[in-house]
Amino acid sequence: MSNAAQRSNRVLIVATIMLATFMVAIEATIVATAMPRIVGELGGFSYYSWVFSAFLLAQSTTTVIYGKLSDIFGRKPVLIGGILIFLVGSLLCGLAWSMMSLVLFRLLQGLGAGAIQPVTMTIIGDLFKLEERGRVQGAMATVWATSAVVGPLAGGIIVDNISWAWIFWINLPIGVISIIAFMVFLKEDVAHKQAKIDYLGSVLFSISIVALLVMLTETDASAWILLSLFAVFVVTGLLFLAQEKRAPEPIISIPLWSRRLIATSNTATLLAGMALIGLSTILPLYVQGVLGRSPLVAGFTLTMLVVGWPLAVMLSSRLYKAFGIRRTLRVGSLMFPFGACFLLFLTADSSPVIAGAGSFFMGFGMGLISLTSIVLVQDSVEWSMRGSATASIIFSRSLGNTLGATVLGAILNAGINHYASGEAAAGLHEVLNQPTGLSALAADPAIRAVFNAALHWSFWGVVVVAVLTFFTTWLIPVGHGQKREAAAVASEAASH
Repeated sequence: MSNAAQRSNRVLIVATIMLATFMVAIEATIVATAMPRIVGELGGFSYYSWVFSAFLLAQSTTTVIYGKLSDIFGRKPVLIGGILIFLVGSLLCGLAWSMMSLVLFRLLQGLGAGAIQPVTMTIIGDLFKLEERGRVQGAMATVWATSAVVGPLAGGIIVDNISWAWIFWINLPIGVISIIAFMVFLKEDVAHKQAKIDYLGSVLFSISIVALLVMLTETDASAWILLSLFAVFVVTGLLFLAQEKRAPEPIISIPLWSRRLIATSNTATLLAGMALIGLSTILPLYVQGVLGRSPLVAGFTLTMLVVGWPLAVMLSSRLYKAFGIRRTLRVGSLMFPFGACFLLFLTADSSPVIAGAGSFFMGFGMGLISLTSIVLVQDSVEWSMRGSATASIIFSRSLGNTLGATVLGAILNAGINHYASGEAAAGLHEVLNQPTGLSALAADPAIRAVFNAALHWSFWGVVVVAVLTFFTTWLIPVGHGQKREAAAVASEAASH
């Protein structure tokens, strides 16, 4: 890839990647802001959660598939194809005539979005050496941080002044510009070969993962539905593993995913994703419902998360040079549970600053863990497997987010049922389901005490998962000379 890399305008490519990434990153927050208006016009409140779930399911499931396809056909055609699918889905979402149609079109959006993050991360791994990659990933991290702030604001302005359809149609000019820029500026040399695509493996993998994710997101469903989903997950999963062992071009290379470095990196990323989604969903509840602070203050505590993450990523290249990649990873693994422990010291009289400090340290630790894991995984494989390896990290994080939201939500409900049985528990749930539920909850000392105790169960869950992340991170095989070795591998891989 050296000749291609030399012909590629790396600055313009990074700018284009940031633009395409922003398009996907802002999707969650901007849609969430507009959903009350959308439901009011389309009806079908029962499909509310599926507007988000359909997108995430499709995105998570296809991440690994797109990673493999990028290894076969090259990054450029797969990425452009994914953006096109995303744009078609965005166009149709704005034309939706019912909640069911919106869910189906969001599914199509997710099928396209699944290509954007893993393939763009792979392109960065192709074009930049180890010592350069931290700076580039820092810029990418700022995209996610900016989207978290801009999304709700943009969603509110669009819904109030234009039409909710434009929260989807705004993607169209951004996507078209991204496609043109990638076609012009991204050069790659791909030795085209006759490849047999593992269609059966792709179908079996998709069915298995979708069954698992639906089972995890729809925990209130009847027992026979959950058991049926579990059976589908197990059976199709076993068939998928059997298929991958005999397929000439498997979607998931079992030997690749079984490598100690990749297996431990994926496990650490999955656990970190669980803890982080727990922090993101539970901390605002505590700040508003127990501390009695405004949504703005609750947002501040999470803003510290998106401050710590990009900061760590931007500093990573200097940390690599000063201390080596091994020590940098160790520092990240230590700061992650250190930040989580701040949650345990929160009381009804605590300052939100404590919550913000915990978020910052967890974000900083996650930034170092995430970037270092991606760098190590990318540099441990040749160019022809880098897409699959990168996709494995992204998939693990997505699966961790889903697992974390489910598990920690279940812990919270268990805590509520433990401290408030019968009518009290029902009353608490009723209050939480009201638009001003958190404010009313904070004004009632008795019910606030129950909520405080129940949330601490979830906080302990976050801490336990963060500690497991710490130990798993230390299992990642990083040699003392990894910085020099990885840089050499990156340089060698770029020459292919």
